[in-house]
Amino acid sequence: MVRSEAKDVAGYLAEAPEGRRDALARLRDLCRSELKGFDEVMAYGMPAYERDGTAEIAFAGQKQYISFYLMRGDVREAFEDRLAGQDMGKGCLRFRKPENIDFDLVRDLLRATAARPGTVC
Repeated sequence: MVRSEAKDVAGYLAEAPEGRRDALARLRDLCRSELKGFDEVMAYGMPAYERDGTAEIAFAGQKQYISFYLMRGDVREAFEDRLAGQDMGKGCLRFRKPENIDFDLVRDLLRATAARPGTVC
């Protein structure tokens, strides 16, 4: 499930593989509870959360992992120590197993993102 054709996030979750659906739903719940004032949209075939028309957060079920996209460099820098041990690309946390998602870290990243606007990469 690399790029979904789902029209909304509920549809996206419905088509997700059963073994990942709960983790993806939990990511959605965290985004919806922490990102007040953001719009939930489908962008590039995945759920994304926009503020003033700009996506700052997204997530996706990839073939080999679950991706959590953190598009704010200032937030990544502020969490540099906590992100150091994570499988991370330029703006993407990769969780190879749903049970290994650090939901506390994700929540803290979401709170920092929501706290103030910033520049996305």
